[in-house]
Amino acid sequence: MMSLLPVHRRTHSLFPELTDWLGVFPTIENMRPLVQGRLLRVEDEMSEGRYLVRAEMPGLDPDKDVTITVRDGVLTIKAERGERQETKGRSEFSYGSFVRSVALPAGAKEDDIAASYDKGILTISVPVAEVAVPAEKHIAIKSS
Repeated sequence: MMSLLPVHRRTHSLFPELTDWLGVFPTIENMRPLVQGRLLRVEDEMSEGRYLVRAEMPGLDPDKDVTITVRDGVLTIKAERGERQETKGRSEFSYGSFVRSVALPAGAKEDDIAASYDKGILTISVPVAEVAVPAEKHIAIKSS
């Protein structure tokens, strides 16, 4: 006796399915080495009542290429790089822009922010006042 099991057949249409189209593109993880040079690496820490943000920005002119802004507790660093290299009648242009925003901690004094640039490292220093932490409250649970 022969059993009849349903057979699933994939029909082929003139237009591929969306998943077939997306399979052509590389994953974000595989693209990481391609864009790694375009990222703005930032580190932050609290030290002696100051919030410090450091960004690696070698080869940039901080007066022309870098803008730092603060609004509503968010510090934003913008940088634009443009390079031109000429060798034996051939020239190459390279451009890139970077933007990175970080939330300032509670008590940050936005009117007293200082920035410095030394050996390719941008350092931003934000004084932070001690903020009183509200006491923990316990909430009673009513059962029905």
